[in-house]
Amino acid sequence: MKNILIAFSVLLSFSACNKAITELPAPTDTGSNTFGAKVDDKLWSPKGFGIAPTAPILEARYGEGRSVVINARNFAGEPTETEFEIYLYNVTAQGTYLLNTTTAIYPNQHANYAYYVERKITPVNEWITTTDYTGSVTITKADTVNRIIAGTFSFNAINSYGTPKPIAVTEGRFDIKIP
Repeated sequence: MKNILIAFSVLLSFSACNKAITELPAPTDTGSNTFGAKVDDKLWSPKGFGIAPTAPILEARYGEGRSVVINARNFAGEPTETEFEIYLYNVTAQGTYLLNTTTAIYPNQHANYAYYVERKITPVNEWITTTDYTGSVTITKADTVNRIIAGTFSFNAINSYGTPKPIAVTEGRFDIKIP
């Protein structure tokens, strides 16, 4: 019986991975571990599994210099996987943080920028914000006691490979419990 339950759970989790996204998660600030955005007007949210089957598809962590790093992964889209990374340096309180740094070093926990990648095991396209392709993140909750980071974001990003064209990320939102 135990083996049947395990097999059913695995099958159910794989079938949920391919479910179409019909709406963005509601904007919350309770640590509900949600993330979503529109990428060129197409709905996007984390799905599938993390880098390894036990790794999270959504995570936030504190880095050097009061930085916050947010990773959201969609590994359910075959053959192309996608991932967001948002880096915010010196997050001290609620407020708006501009994504307007051109960084020569990636990843760089001493800059504010957003990164979006499509990959088929290795990157196929990588978009990043710069001083010319900018955006912002508005932190609506920065709770260091309960370890919750929540907010909204939007940005334009240039493809590091030159083609296809830049992307527009709109209506982004996140509400993440930091371990």
